[in-house]
Amino acid sequence: MARPTRTGKAHTARARTAYGWGTALLAVSLLAALPAPAARAAGEPALSIVGNRTQPVFSRADAVHQQVDVETEVDSDGDGRRDTVRMRILRPKETDAGLKVATIVEASPYWAGGNDVRYHDVDVDVDGLPAGRRPAGGERVPGLVTPYEEQELEQEQGNSGLTAASAPWPGYTDNYFLPRGYAVAQVDSLGTGGSTGCPTSGGRNETLGAKAAVDWLNGRARGWDPQGRPVGAAWSTGDTAMMGISYNGTLPTAVATTGVEGLKAIVPISGISSWYDYYRAGGGVVAPGGYQGEDADILAEYVHTRADREVCRPVIDRLTREQDRVTGDFTPFWQERDYLRDAGRIKAGVFLVHGGNDWNVRTGHFGQLWEALKKHDVPRKLWLHQAGHVNPMPLRMEEWLDRLHLWFDHWLYGLDNGALAEPAVEVEQSDFSWRRQSDWPARGTRDVRLWLNEGGLAPLPGKPVRQTATDRGRTVPAEQLVADPGTPRPDRLAYTTGPLPADLRVNGVPELSVRASLDGSSPYVTALLVDYGTDTRATAGTVTDTSRQVCYGEGVPGDTGCAYRTRHRTETADFKIVSRGWLDIRNRHSIERQSRVVEGREYRLEWAMQPQDYVFKKGHRLGVVLISTDHAHTLRHPAGTELAVRAGVSSVTLPVAG
Repeated sequence: MARPTRTGKAHTARARTAYGWGTALLAVSLLAALPAPAARAAGEPALSIVGNRTQPVFSRADAVHQQVDVETEVDSDGDGRRDTVRMRILRPKETDAGLKVATIVEASPYWAGGNDVRYHDVDVDVDGLPAGRRPAGGERVPGLVTPYEEQELEQEQGNSGLTAASAPWPGYTDNYFLPRGYAVAQVDSLGTGGSTGCPTSGGRNETLGAKAAVDWLNGRARGWDPQGRPVGAAWSTGDTAMMGISYNGTLPTAVATTGVEGLKAIVPISGISSWYDYYRAGGGVVAPGGYQGEDADILAEYVHTRADREVCRPVIDRLTREQDRVTGDFTPFWQERDYLRDAGRIKAGVFLVHGGNDWNVRTGHFGQLWEALKKHDVPRKLWLHQAGHVNPMPLRMEEWLDRLHLWFDHWLYGLDNGALAEPAVEVEQSDFSWRRQSDWPARGTRDVRLWLNEGGLAPLPGKPVRQTATDRGRTVPAEQLVADPGTPRPDRLAYTTGPLPADLRVNGVPELSVRASLDGSSPYVTALLVDYGTDTRATAGTVTDTSRQVCYGEGVPGDTGCAYRTRHRTETADFKIVSRGWLDIRNRHSIERQSRVVEGREYRLEWAMQPQDYVFKKGHRLGVVLISTDHAHTLRHPAGTELAVRAGVSSVTLPVAG
């Protein structure tokens, strides 16, 4: 499919026009299309449904374990044979006596652990060429490696060879959902664990590899047991859900965009919606937060854990060539890894979850996917919490399991339980209370334009004045550059409002329109949205409360079915960087190709920051800081590039609610 030219602004903003949740007629028609649980003959095992909810009547301890190698549609390692993915399944023992159940699948490249890797050098010379790769500093894993909980990482890495139903199972789906009549399954993504094929960091082969699990559950793909005997899924209803966090939350979206029959629900948690926006931004090479120098090839090397380690070397070398760390343009390589273009093919109900402080998989991923789902009227639900790249379950355990249970029962067993009747969006506030609303951004949100004037941010434009800053981002982090905005310094341009007369809720995509020039080797213009005011705010991390465990499901030896709650890690500080946005000035017209830049010539630059839902409190000041190099995210050119901005005619547009 040909992709229209995307400017940085249009690509990230995705048009904030609010679409409705859907009419009552649509809800009725969707419900009518859902399968009802099949009637059972007398004496046959059946689900227990009370109050339109499945009940925990099956034994986790007696579950049947099954391992299957499923044939895919691709031969990504070029060995002349179709790739296979390894699938490990736990299901109620009653499935051997005629009970048919739906399946919750988590596909991942991480079940077998990872390898030591070397990162790309991000300090480039005046021609923009890197020196090479640098050591990763021990076993530092790529950005997308995040377990459900910190203590489960070792368990996940050691579970590739699960051979007994009584063995602990990562996460909580087995403890909570298997007793309620669900099978749960792990799938090794291509090139990892027991699967064949090659990892390609979001490539089409990985999508089709995970899709094969859904096909096998629906009788459309071949599978073999560990002895090599053909095996089918006679126990499966075919109805499948996919869920997971990070990479594991990216694969459900990828598979859903194929339109595969039988995938009824997905729960992408902190997942990628376009890999370009994970490793690139605005035409520039931009790393996920905390993982400078990582790229698609580094991640593929990390997860490449299949037995034959040599067969995929040419595939990973091709990733290095095609990902293009020089221009940062949106090329066919990234188009293959863009799931947004096929969002209209999604048939599954989507429960989307993200953290407002996630700088690994940035908030733009949920924002643009949410808009695409609205555009195509895909049934959807959204949770936004205040943490970062974390598991939301222990933050709000009972509510999370309640909503997830409703979602799966509705889509996989056709129960009329109100899963679509409740407000579509739940947002955690700065005081950690939760707001329920019908859409995101909140209805009534309007654009407020503030002008970058010589004296600060103001509602009206001012006298055009040329202001300059000299880039030092190669050695000075953005957190230092934004501090103390009232003190003049030569390496940043800071614009602030006066003390706010009331709370100001920004929810949506902040956008910049700046007249500026660059003179030097760095092509980047970076915008930082900052909250100035001493306060205690949530950070990306969480803290485990070990005072009391909550038991949410049936345990087995080594896994109690209980978990500790977590709470937000907070920090008291004078300011907080709320959002960031980056633009390579050479891509000011399109992220697909560069345009000629004359050093020192002013250009009209328009680009977007990451979407946010954030309240600037009364008495605080809202600020915009402009720099060139962003030490934690962009390539780092030699210091000295001059950024000149025409104040008085430059502005920021904020989506303000209420």
